Amino acid sequence: MKLIPIPVESYAGAKADETPRRFIWQGRSVEVGEVLDRWYQIESKPEWSRADYFKVRTLDACEFLLKHDLESDEWYLGRHW
Repeated sequence: MKLIPIPVESYAGAKADETPRRFIWQGRSVEVGEVLDRWYQIESKPEWSRADYFKVRTLDACEFLLKHDLESDEWYLGRHW
């Protein structure tokens, strides 16, 4: 899967960057309506850094897979469908 770096604004609850709220994709701000699923990559290996993954549905009913790399504190778009 090709990862595309993107800016993400997230909700900071008990920990920083807890869930994505909106992101910039193709030059426009995209509002997250719902987090459909969330999972974690907890082992840090050279090929896989620790990360949180979010499958989200936007307000316009598109679905995206977002990755938050916890070691670099960078967000990525993994998939759009």
